Amino acid sequence: MIPFLDLRPAYAELKEGIDAAMLRVAASGWYVLGAEVAAFEQEFAAYCEAKHCIGLGNGLEALELVLRAWDIGAGDEVIVPSSTYIATWLAVSATGARPVPVEPDLRTANLDPELVAAAITPRTRAILPVHLYGQPADMDPIMELAQRHDLKVLEDVAQAQGARYKGRRTGTLAHAGAFSFFPTKNIGALGDAGAVTTDDDRLADRLRTLRNYGSKVKYVNIEPGVNSRLDELQAAILRVKLPALDVWNDRRRALAARYLERLPGIPGIEAPHVPQWADPVWHLFTVRCRDRARVTAALDAAKIGWLIHYPIPPHLQQAYESLGIKRGALPLAERIADSILSLPIGPHMLGAHVDAVIDVLRQAASPSS
Repeated sequence: MIPFLDLRPAYAELKEGIDAAMLRVAASGWYVLGAEVAAFEQEFAAYCEAKHCIGLGNGLEALELVLRAWDIGAGDEVIVPSSTYIATWLAVSATGARPVPVEPDLRTANLDPELVAAAITPRTRAILPVHLYGQPADMDPIMELAQRHDLKVLEDVAQAQGARYKGRRTGTLAHAGAFSFFPTKNIGALGDAGAVTTDDDRLADRLRTLRNYGSKVKYVNIEPGVNSRLDELQAAILRVKLPALDVWNDRRRALAARYLERLPGIPGIEAPHVPQWADPVWHLFTVRCRDRARVTAALDAAKIGWLIHYPIPPHLQQAYESLGIKRGALPLAERIADSILSLPIGPHMLGAHVDAVIDVLRQAASPSS
């Protein structure tokens, strides 16, 4: 039996430090916006090679609050990938702005910069690329477009903590980067948590105000804010996990390399493409299948875990019926949704497990199977 992802070994590896951190917070008597959050913000900013890190309640609110801090709202448009988790779109909708989907590069499933220019209108205020599956999007042409049209760019880094693009960390490639620390992420809390990285002093200051009811001084509220504060317990746990992130990402890279070495030649299975300038962290290892039902049935029979990221693209979700985007309007996103398959990968998975998965895929592709 090979699970898709087992979170228990991560806790076991760092148990002593995590337990000590939780006890330290419990004994401190200070549980919100205290020393642990401040320390994590400093440490994560340094890790990302950014000037600021602002700890927030979760990844969705990290995206939304950056857009709000840029005063994006009703009547505005934000360019988003057509192929992504719905949270990317929801953050735009939460501000009152309209998400404008742009199709991906089929080789990487990331936003295609060549298609972004045609989607820019006088109402466009920002571009929101996603580093999907842990692989960085092609940011330089996106930033060049943004500069030409005076647009903001916000990276969705929920799946790419520690990845690099042309040697630079994700989260520092645009005006801001929004992170999720959901437990399944490459570095995850023991609950919901998020953050924003930026080099913009004004943006950082406003985010710290917005996350705390619009207040800098207790009981003095200078704008309508929200409650989106990374709590002390999660910050303390993330501080323990942060030194392990590069080690864990390297383990993921080794497993991905093993998949990539053994996948070629299996009929009906298309391996992910990695551009030369990308250094992914393999939050997910996704393949595309000609006959996904046949492959997943074989994996089920072998008791090997799998998931589909994501079976329904945002424009076909009931939540976005009001946009009036019909099936067929975004064919590349639909093609990905109909063929994508995530195989097991994680920092505590064994190389032998990869071999077992590959063997099942090869057998499923055999005419006699």
